[in-house]
Amino acid sequence: MLIRIEGSDLPGRRGGAEADLLRLRNVHVGMQRRAEVVDRIPADAREAAWQVEVTTREVDGLLDVGGPWVHGRPGARFLYLSWGAVTDGRFEMFRRAKLMFGDIPTGLLRTGHDGAGVLVGRLGLTGADGGPLCARVRPPQIKWTME
Repeated sequence: MLIRIEGSDLPGRRGGAEADLLRLRNVHVGMQRRAEVVDRIPADAREAAWQVEVTTREVDGLLDVGGPWVHGRPGARFLYLSWGAVTDGRFEMFRRAKLMFGDIPTGLLRTGHDGAGVLVGRLGLTGADGGPLCARVRPPQIKWTME
């Protein structure tokens, strides 16, 4: 199943001290694949997008997802968007956002499993405090559609 995550309103695009600090610290956000954060995008980019492929299978009438992008135990699977400072090419993570598969409407997840399109999650990447979005991201903060 293909999944595309589209982020807007990155925190480094805003004005103020928090945005200035993010730019100075060379903060990036990327998708976490196992322990590695890849496809990193600067916190002051206009937008961010990632596309990943996950495996799906039926287990006792329920869908389970897997693969190197998927974290968590069965029944509590999720994707990570990870924030970190890039210094001398090294990424030092300081914050993560969890995108839970359990928060995706069942019909959309099943349609994706059946291969009828790309499952798309759209979200703003600035948290309520003006910094990088973190913790569990739930609807309506993220909107899931099939395209």
